[in-house]
Amino acid sequence: MTLSEKIFSKASGRPVKAGEFTIAAIDRAMTHDITGPLAVKAFYEIMENKEEKKVWDPKKVVIVFDHQSPADSINAAQNHILLRRFAAEQGILNYDINEGVCHQVMPEKGHVLPGDLIVGSDSHTCAYGSLGAFSTGLGSTDMAAVLATGKLWFKVPETIRFNIEGKLPKDVYSKDLILHLIGDVGAEGVRYMTAEFAGETIHYLPVSERMTMSNMAIEMGGKAGLIEPDKTTENYIKERYPKYKLDPDWKSDIGANFAQVRGYDVSELEPQVACPHNVDNVKPVTEVAGTKLDQIFVGSCTNGRFEDIKIMMEAMGSDPIAKGVRLIVVPASRTEYMKVYRAGYIETLMEKGAIVESPCCGPCMGGAFGRLGDGEVGLSTSNRNFKGRQGSPNSFVYLCSPATAGASAITGVITDPREI
Repeated sequence: MTLSEKIFSKASGRPVKAGEFTIAAIDRAMTHDITGPLAVKAFYEIMENKEEKKVWDPKKVVIVFDHQSPADSINAAQNHILLRRFAAEQGILNYDINEGVCHQVMPEKGHVLPGDLIVGSDSHTCAYGSLGAFSTGLGSTDMAAVLATGKLWFKVPETIRFNIEGKLPKDVYSKDLILHLIGDVGAEGVRYMTAEFAGETIHYLPVSERMTMSNMAIEMGGKAGLIEPDKTTENYIKERYPKYKLDPDWKSDIGANFAQVRGYDVSELEPQVACPHNVDNVKPVTEVAGTKLDQIFVGSCTNGRFEDIKIMMEAMGSDPIAKGVRLIVVPASRTEYMKVYRAGYIETLMEKGAIVESPCCGPCMGGAFGRLGDGEVGLSTSNRNFKGRQGSPNSFVYLCSPATAGASAITGVITDPREI
């Protein structure tokens, strides 16, 4: 069996294979302030004729406010009120505006374990595959069904295995790697399949960089982005559950039936940049170097961890931000923010002229702040660069690693971090 098939077999209470339809029990459900209100309304419609209108298991549901947090409009404030009342009524854990971006908060707070089947009403829920959980995004109506029953139907996905070998060169990171893979297979190359990332390169990645890989599986059409849990995974989880012991069976078997196996050697991989207006429009940084920038955003569930900001800071060195460039930095969670704070980076960034915001999705989805105007060019460590994603439909967004973002911040143009 593949790892996906094993997780769905556990959740289904019977052996299942790729291509089969199954009703699977959910281990954890997450919703946030954009999609949550619709899910709650649909939940009450489902439960209309029930005497007791309760979610299936409040201990398995998590709510996080991150997309419009703190509320940036009256409508957002009303949505927050609705979700606060729902959480209080149902006894659900609500992190409210206090913790940060849902896809950082969920693993950080111990809500993700290897072998779990996790759903979230957000497309980048696939991020939790970095810890060996099958996690995937749902629409609000499907989430309402989960809230009511604790189960959902799935077609067990086939798996494409990406075997990645070699040591990443200096100033090249997992963001460059995942952009390279997306550029290679295309935006629909893994549609409704599991992208399983394996090989020595992945084995030696820290959890922070694994999260970047799994987070962007959706950008190649993936249903999930799985990485087999190992000692690195176990150590991460033990920080939250000291007695945790990893089940060694949470991996794809030798001889498992993969839809496809693709091999890569990354020993000479260059920093990569996704160019407007699609994530699979990927080019080596050398082909777009010199592109003038108006704004740089470092943050999001893709690259907003302390490790990412540290990489950016190292690329910037002691140099100031280039004149005419806005640098917005948003740590992905309160925990990550405090790491950045204790390292002295916030003071340094503010002295350089950057803007450091409290944890939220922010410019990633053109939210409360940091929108681009007509004709402006942005460079971002987030996950999408669709037309209008970060502001005006007449703006242009490039995606990159924190190293490329840091190098570009001090030059004012897209810059190869290896040249700094």
